[in-house]
Order: sequence, then structure tokens, then C-alpha cells
Amino acid sequence: MAMYYFIEPMIEADIPQVQEIEAQSFSTPWSANTYRRELRNTSSCRYLVARVSATPPPRQNNGQRLRRNGLLSTLLAPFLPQEATPSEYALVGYGGVWLTVDDAHITTIAVDPRHRGRGVGELLLNGLIDAAFELQARMLTLEVRVSNLVAQRLYLKYGFQPGGTRPRYYTDNGEDALIMWTEAIAAPEYQDRLSTLRRRALSRLQAQANTAVTTHP
Repeated sequence: MAMYYFIEPMIEADIPQVQEIEAQSFSTPWSANTYRRELRNTSSCRYLVARVSATPPPRQNNGQRLRRNGLLSTLLAPFLPQEATPSEYALVGYGGVWLTVDDAHITTIAVDPRHRGRGVGELLLNGLIDAAFELQARMLTLEVRVSNLVAQRLYLKYGFQPGGTRPRYYTDNGEDALIMWTEAIAAPEYQDRLSTLRRRALSRLQAQANTAVTTHP
């Protein structure tokens, strides 16, 4: 079966499914009320979900202006549902970002274990980078477990560099967090890097869908 992955804004109806994935990904999940509060704070927060479809989802056609070189213009324009209503497509991942002064802090990102290794986390990360632009952030930052080398490799690929540690940051096992920062995301060098990575990500997603169609007609 073909799998077309796409992202869209998280809405409150998504919270139960988000929490199911969160319970499989983190030992200290957020409450539903925390998510509701974040979703309502539109001045400084953006939350996204990743979905999967067996066929290309309906094309967005609402006249929304898409940022040049943004993920929406390069990967998602054909794959966004038109309205923020409960979706028929399965939710397979989510992520969020806060604006703190003029920097965007990626607060959470997770993928359903059954869909890991297929580029969904990278798709979400790209969406959060575009959300940071929308919030007019200057740079991006995040914390990641020092043992989570898979996530660190993805962040390094997208220009996040280690900037210190937070000792015993994770309350479940006292593990340290690695703090990572990007350079200025509006810098031409970063934009060039982003464009290259997004072309590769698009090729990967398209190849996966094409392979599935060929294998399972």
C-alpha cells in the first residue's frame, strides 16, 4: 500500500491521538489540558501533526500565501486538507515549537513507532522550521537526550549544533540533555542548506510512495 505523508496544524480534536503516540515515545507525557493551552496560545506557539494516506490527499486551495523556499511550497502544497476539521487520515506524528523572545524552541517531536525510519520526523522538523519563520524567530533551539543519537544526527543535518548540556534534565532517569542551536535561519547559507535538504526529503518521500505502488498494485 502506498503511504503519502503530509503535515497540517494540530487541532484540539487531535489531542487523544497525539497522547497515544506520546505514551509510546516519552515516559513523562503532557496532559490534555497542557496541549489545549498550547494550541490556544497562537501568538507564540505552533503545533503540527503528521498524517498518512493511501492516496494523495486533497490539494489545498484556499489562496494561502506560501513562504518562498518553505516546506509548504516545496513539499506540502498538494497534500494539505483545506480546513482545520477532524481528519479522516491517520495521525502518525506530531511536533511543536514555542517562541521565546526571538528564538524558537522545539518543545516536542515524536513519531508513531510503526512509521519511524520513513522520513516522518524530518517532515515534521521541516514544518517546525517553517513555523519558526512564521513566528519571526531568529534561531532555533532544542534539548535532546544525550543517548538519542538518531535524533541528534537528524538535527545536525539541519544545522543544529551542540551548545551545552542540562544536567539531569530528564526526570524519569536523570539523563542529561544536550542543548542544540542553529545559526540564524534567515541567513543565505542556512537557506541554501535547507533548500538542498528539502529537495532530498521530497525525493525520498516520493520514492517511498512510488515503490509501494509498484510493489502493491
